[in-house]
Amino acid sequence: MKERPVTLYTRQNDKTLRQLERDKRIINHRQYVQIHFGDIAPLFLDSYDWFTKEASKRVPRPQDVQASIWCSISRESCLKPIPDTVVYQLEVPESQVIYFDEVKWDYVLNRIYLPKDEADEKAYKKHVKELGVESRFDFLVGKCRYQYPEEERKIRESWKRVFEIDNWTIYNVCGNIWEIKEE
Repeated sequence: MKERPVTLYTRQNDKTLRQLERDKRIINHRQYVQIHFGDIAPLFLDSYDWFTKEASKRVPRPQDVQASIWCSISRESCLKPIPDTVVYQLEVPESQVIYFDEVKWDYVLNRIYLPKDEADEKAYKKHVKELGVESRFDFLVGKCRYQYPEEERKIRESWKRVFEIDNWTIYNVCGNIWEIKEE
């Protein structure tokens, strides 16, 4: 029985058209993240590397792929084309899609604890205050970096919640994939 495909949308650099023609597929590389984000790329790369590792546990990653391809689950929520870009509309087997909550992804990008719910968030803020730490941002990139290894572990563990979708809408759910195949 053939698997049900899902439709995804992604805006990519127009150079990917040549890659698709040449290689019959498009894959993402860490260097593309570095080029895209410039000076702040190291912060993003740490988050993207974490995402790649965790997403690989959910959908197996081809060995030559270094990062996922960001996709929207609707045309309306996809980044609009700008000069030197192209928007792909893809039909992908659902088993190849890594769904996650983009709102929660901001916690990973900001290197902070991702609470389960409002009660957990309140308890965590109290916990941070009891530790005598000024800001929850200080643990991974701020003044307290490396001083609280258990806290760092707790923060990184909380990020797995990015794959738990509590509110399925076209504006907060993304469906990443490892590659765009020519077919």
